[in-house]
This record gives sequence, C-alpha cells and structure tokens, in this order.
Amino acid sequence: MDADAVRERAADLPTDPGVYQFRTGETTLYVGKAVDLRDRVRSYADPRSGRIRGMVGRADRIEFAVTDTETQALLLEANLIKRLRPRYNVRLKDDKSYPLVAITDHPVPRIEVTRDPEEGAVAYGPFTDKGRVDAVVKAIRDEYRLRGCSDHKYANRDRPCLDYEMGICSAPCTGEIDPESYAEDVAAARRFFEGETGVLADPLRRRMEAAAENAEFERAANLRDRLEAVEAFHGEGGEAVSDRTDDRTVDVLAAAVEGDTARVARLHSERGQLVDRSRHQLDAAAVGDDDGVVDGEAADGEAADDEAADDEAADGEADENTPADPDANTPAAVLSAFLAQYYAEREFPDAVLLAERPSDPDVVAWLEAEGVSVRVPGAGREAKLVELALKNARKRGGRDDPVGALGDRLGIDRPARIEGFDVSHAQGTAVVGSDVCFVDGSAETSDYRRKKLTDRNDDYANMRELVRWRAERAVAGEDDRPDPDLLLIDGGEGQLGAARDALAETGWDVPVVALAKAEELVVTPTGTRKWPDDAPELHLLQRVRDEAHRFAVSYHQTVRDEVATVLDDVPGVGPQTRRRLLRRFGSVENVREASYDDLTDVDGVGEATAETLRERL
Repeated sequence: MDADAVRERAADLPTDPGVYQFRTGETTLYVGKAVDLRDRVRSYADPRSGRIRGMVGRADRIEFAVTDTETQALLLEANLIKRLRPRYNVRLKDDKSYPLVAITDHPVPRIEVTRDPEEGAVAYGPFTDKGRVDAVVKAIRDEYRLRGCSDHKYANRDRPCLDYEMGICSAPCTGEIDPESYAEDVAAARRFFEGETGVLADPLRRRMEAAAENAEFERAANLRDRLEAVEAFHGEGGEAVSDRTDDRTVDVLAAAVEGDTARVARLHSERGQLVDRSRHQLDAAAVGDDDGVVDGEAADGEAADDEAADDEAADGEADENTPADPDANTPAAVLSAFLAQYYAEREFPDAVLLAERPSDPDVVAWLEAEGVSVRVPGAGREAKLVELALKNARKRGGRDDPVGALGDRLGIDRPARIEGFDVSHAQGTAVVGSDVCFVDGSAETSDYRRKKLTDRNDDYANMRELVRWRAERAVAGEDDRPDPDLLLIDGGEGQLGAARDALAETGWDVPVVALAKAEELVVTPTGTRKWPDDAPELHLLQRVRDEAHRFAVSYHQTVRDEVATVLDDVPGVGPQTRRRLLRRFGSVENVREASYDDLTDVDGVGEATAETLRERL
C-alpha cells in the first residue's frame, strides 16, 4: 500500500478504540491497538522507520475490529499477536495470552485458570494480573470448595483426594456433597465473577475479623491480603456495562447491507450483562420475497386452508417487493425479514432494541402482541448497545459460517455432517478406533461409534481397517446414521492414503482429508496446505480431530485395563486393584520396577499385597 491508499483507508475507519491489522493475502503482517483507529492508522501514511515503511509497502489491505474500551483493545491485541504471530510485532518468548477463569460444562463443573478454555465452558476475563486471578480462585475454592481436578481424575474414585482433606473441595466425586448443594456453590461462584463481589468478600471479612479476635494474627493477615485481592478484582478490564438489578432478557439488533449481501448483528443481554454475540448473513436481494410470505402469515394469525390461495397471496406480496424495489435492500427491510424469521422458531426476549424502525409495522405489532417491548433508543446505555451492534454488523468477514467456509476451501458442498477418525494403541496392543460425528459444527455424541481393531503396531493398517469397517457398513445399509459429507482423518499423508484405499476397496464415495498435528497441515488428495492459524474452518477441523483423539484414547484406556496380565495371578490383586495399578504405572513392567512405597501409595494395595507383588513380579 502507498501513502494515498493508507489515507484513503484511514478515512473509512471509526474514531473508536480497537485493533487493526496490516495484511497481505492470508498473512497478518502487523497487529496494533489504538484509542482512535482513524488517527492511528492515518499515521502509517508517513512511517518514521524503514522497518514499518517496508511492512506498509508489503500490505495489501488493513482490517480492524472495534472494542468497547481501551483495555479491551490492549488485551485483544495481545491475544491476536499470540495467535497470529505477525512478523512485524515484538513477541514475548513465552507467547502466552492473558488468563481466563473458566467453569466447565460438566454435570459437576470444575473451576480453573486457563488460557484456552474447553468448549462449552463459561469463561470470565481476560485478566491482566495472573497472581490476583490465582488468589481469587483459591479464595473461591476455599469458601465454596469447588473441584479443580480433571474429568479423568474425577471419574471412578473410591475415596476423596487430598483436596478434600485440605478443605478446598467438597468431594462430589464420592458423594460427600449432594448435586443440588454443589450446584448452589457453583452458582455463588458464578455470581462473583459476574460482578457480585460481596458473595466472596463478605464471608472473607467475617473470617478475618474472627481470626483477629482470636489473636490469630498471621491468619488474619493472610485473609486481609486475600480480601484486598477479591475487592480489587472487578477493577480490571473486561466488559463491564451492567445493571445487575435488571432481570430482563434483551436482544439488540442492527443490520448492514452491502450489494446483495446483508448482515444482522445480535447482542443478547441477561440481567444487564452481555452474554452472547452472533452475526447472521442474509441474501438481501431475496429479503422482499421472504418478507412477504412471513408477514402475510403473521398478519393473518392463522394457518391457510387453501394451498392455492396461499400461493397466490405469496406471489402477490412478492411482486410488490421484488429485488428491483430499492426499499427491499435497506436495513429497515432486512430487520423486518430477520425479526419474523428468527423469532418464529425461538423464545421471545423481554425487549428488542433496534438500530432503526423495521419497514413493516406488522412485524412490530406481532412482537408487541407477544409481550415483547420493541424500541429504537435515542440515548443512554441502550443507545450505546445499539451502536455496538451496528459496529459488529458492519464488520466484514466470513467467520460466521465455518462449515460453509470449509466447503469453499475444499471445493465441496457445505459439509454439514463431518465424521472424524483416530486410532489409539500401546505398542500395538489394545488397538481401538474412534468415529465421532459433528453436525453443523457441533458434536453429535449420539452418533459416536468405537471399535476394537486387530492388535498390530501399524498405524496405516489400523486406519485402513477402521475406515473400511465404517464404509462396509454404510454400503451394506447396516449403519443407522446418514452418510457424512466429509471424513476427517487424524494424521498425515500415510493415514490419508490408507483411508482412501479403504474407500476405493468398498466403493464408498465420500470426500476425505487429514489433519496433521505437528504443524496443523491440512492434507488433501491434491496436496498439503497450511491454512492461517485464525481461520475458522481450520478451528472446526481441529475440534473434530481433537474429539476423535480424545474418544479413541478414552476407549483405549478402558480396553487396556481389561486386558489379562500377570497381575491377575497375584493373590490379593482383584480387577479394581489391577486397574488402579495400571493407571498409576502405565504397564506391568513399570509395576515391576515400582518401589515398595510407590506400591503401597495405590488405593487397595496394603503392605502384604505390596510384598506379594514384589515377589511374584
């Protein structure tokens, strides 16, 4: 880009805080933050250093993202630099993003400090002070005794772990607390992270005062320090525009139209806090047709008895709003179509805030008849939310449909149904395969399948057997699931070749690609590609691949523990003790090499059993 191109682009940018990127092709060259995006980007028309001048010269465009606050711009810049690794940014060697606090999506949720929350978790942050976050989470666990262990450690426990003895976990794993009481504790922790400081600060203060009265000054000082961290916690950055006394649900909608494409941004607020954001793409040229049909149904309020009459009515409506009608492609018309189609199948919010009045008054009347307050705010916090929705609607990008983007990348139809395959074994023993399924980007766990395979230390042959098993069942009509639109293989060229051999042998015609872990390379029948690290279609493949791997490893551990070993012949070692030994040490050989103290540290292994194990092995 030359100086004139930079000035021209800067003139189109808002004066809000945010983050900007200089890009060439699919590569990000530089990420920066700004209090005023327009002024900051304009300064690059006359860069002061040769390095930056070279970067601007290589760039072919500038992209941006608006944030609510300067703090958010700072944190977003840091996380983008970590993820995109732009050549012209200075990067810390540890290359970490800011920490979050996550409460997992689990029947018995755990709390953790993480930089990469698992799918489905409720995450709070990011936060700039890792030490303060750790102190607060420790205080939460000390007060409400939420578990912090992994799901693997949580499952199949016979007695509480050390966290229970230390008083920082209520041991739901062994039923020391009932599920309802544990859920109440989780809810209290969530209220704290949502801004209710007193949920944690008040009991801490009472304990501090009690310790001081009992002359336990060291304990009182520790509690004082923890209380200070808790009370200062919500002074950090983040999205804090909330009125906690407001218990309504509110949707904020704004539309933007560009040619034949329209986008609607939706912000969803509960109890005064933004909890969800989404963008929806519409075909603007078709808005008039869809709008006519939906509006006719809404206005009549009853099902049509005469199908032919319905068709005539729909045609008549459409004729009035053909794509040639300039009003059909306005934001007001887009909002009319979106409101009717979106809320026809969803629960109504208490209120809908709009950037402008919809063009069809019947849609507004329908919503208000359902008890929804519909308004276009002119000032105050509600107007700021509408402005934020407008900014999101005007953003360009194809991140809203990673499934469609994946199909475009691969040159196939939209792969709504993806099946992922992986194999797990231990030196050729207890070989198993997994077949997981994702529909429209979400895991369809009811369609997961797993299979024991022939024991052999050959990953290619194992993958060929697994895919052939799936293909043969599909061709024979023995699988009750629909055929997938895409198969994803965990591995590289060798695993992909094995899978393609299986498909050719059975005659099952399904597109197949592989994803190699080391460099996250997408391997296709026509070549190997490196997609951008932030590509949503790559993230979709990674989720499918990781879930196939998790499911395979989990099944392998189960099968491995079922395999007969010499431990079965040791007096005093039953199935449960054998399983604990193998999980602790990994193999019979490691059990043989374990010390006496290590053996007795395993649940169910007493002094006599440990002596017998050492003698027999």
